[in-house]
Amino acid sequence: MAQEQKSLIARFFSYRESAIFLALILLMIAVTVFAPNFISGSNLYLVSRQISFVAIVGFGELFVILTGGIDLSVGSIMGLSGVISALAMAGQEPIWFSVLLGLITGIACGLLNGVLISYVRIAPFIVTLGMQSFARGVILIITKGWPVTNIPKPFLAVGQGDFLALPIPLWMTIFLGLIAHFVLSRTTFGRRTYAIGGNEQATFLSGINVKKIKVFLYMISGFMAAIVGIVLVARFNSAQADTGSGWELDAIAAAVIGGTSLSGGSGSILGVIIGAAIMGVIRNGLVLMRVSAYWQTAVIGVIIVLAAVLDRIKNK
Repeated sequence: MAQEQKSLIARFFSYRESAIFLALILLMIAVTVFAPNFISGSNLYLVSRQISFVAIVGFGELFVILTGGIDLSVGSIMGLSGVISALAMAGQEPIWFSVLLGLITGIACGLLNGVLISYVRIAPFIVTLGMQSFARGVILIITKGWPVTNIPKPFLAVGQGDFLALPIPLWMTIFLGLIAHFVLSRTTFGRRTYAIGGNEQATFLSGINVKKIKVFLYMISGFMAAIVGIVLVARFNSAQADTGSGWELDAIAAAVIGGTSLSGGSGSILGVIIGAAIMGVIRNGLVLMRVSAYWQTAVIGVIIVLAAVLDRIKNK
């Protein structure tokens, strides 16, 4: 029996996500000590919903970072996709069509990012930073800075409802996470994605169409961002002009804290979920302890830098 327990423990620590999972558990214990309300059912419900949004955007960011790229436009794509869907709904268009329109918007933004990065050979940082500004500008032009309202009530359940006592966004995260994990771990496309991050030149010389894969990866990132932007419309019963502002940092942080290497070739969906959970627990804990929102932003920034430093040390 003791031998079996040792075997299970050894197997647990053989997973690369085991360390950050233990860090999450210890963090939750520490927050509970200073803020006992943290473990209340209502609070955990709210935290799980917020974690879900960050995790989904983080899934898309993971696909991009695995190749050594980065997507700084996910926040603005979220906002633009949400606004487009909300405007269609407010204009009495069918909900399914409005959602489809928002998703197409996100995919189109990702497609443009991917084409400029892969075929025009512009650095991902520059392209996605430009898309971030462009998409945010389009939002302001369309909305004049005003929120889009008159969202159909049946659609609100997507962001505000629950199933089996769990928020619907959490179920969406589980569903999308399983699909993304399958794609990365069980398909040729996923193996090639890791290969590009490991050695792009060698992957290209082996006959793999690196450019085409990169375009698809940025489209996936835009798609994931669009999903969250649309669900947030249901969550807040409106589309705000500033929706998604700063979310690119949360998405990158979730991936990096979860063990994704910024140089590419290493990372997992489970790691992103744990990374998003760590961020959610920290943010919620600081709120419960009545720490200033300014400190919350500073703490997340410090965590991102520390995670990047640890990644650099590990790679050496």
